[in-house]
Amino acid sequence: MVALITGASRGLGLAIAEALAQEGLDLILWSRNETLLKENSTRLAQSYGISVNVTALDLSNQEQIDQACQSLLDQGSTVDLLVNNAGNFLPGAMMEESESQLDDLWSVNVKAAYTITKRLWPALVQSPRAHVVNICSTASRMGYPAGGSYAVTKHALLGFSESLRLEGRPLGIRVSSVLPGAALTDSWAGVDLPEERFMKASDVGAVVRQIWQLNQSAVIEDITLRPLLGDI
Repeated sequence: MVALITGASRGLGLAIAEALAQEGLDLILWSRNETLLKENSTRLAQSYGISVNVTALDLSNQEQIDQACQSLLDQGSTVDLLVNNAGNFLPGAMMEESESQLDDLWSVNVKAAYTITKRLWPALVQSPRAHVVNICSTASRMGYPAGGSYAVTKHALLGFSESLRLEGRPLGIRVSSVLPGAALTDSWAGVDLPEERFMKASDVGAVVRQIWQLNQSAVIEDITLRPLLGDI
């Protein structure tokens, strides 16, 4: 079984890769940071005895996405589990920010997941236990100040998951949405808050692993994770 994870060089993506490697899945990792991708791929392959292939690409670039997906299809690569994890956050009030900010967030948070899933759908259809997991956010259900455009894109990603689930159901393709709150990753670097106010990235990885472990007859449609002390 093969899992493709986007945004996999660090943070939640790397934690998800680690959890799936522990499950014995071979990995395809996509992210912009080629150095970290190669370092982590070597470690994961050696630690878990799996195959790890990496591609460095900009997931806001449609042409690069198309090329990477076509390359996989041309090679006859199997994709059993697709984890659309890549995402971006830019703070700002919607009525004050540049209109390009929504475009920038949309290209990574929504369009990349849509395009990758669409391009790789033929490979997923061929899998005996295909599964798509979209890493959404607690912002997918509730907007908050200074993050309006981010919430717009995460609401859209959740809507994409819900519609995709209906399309995949007759084909045996499961679709799950994971809605995490604040997890302690590099994106929170410099924030003056104690560590216990955050979830661990590994907790999100563990949840994705558990979603995958379910029998094919069941699916976790949506799951929300928050720090024990609530949202930040």
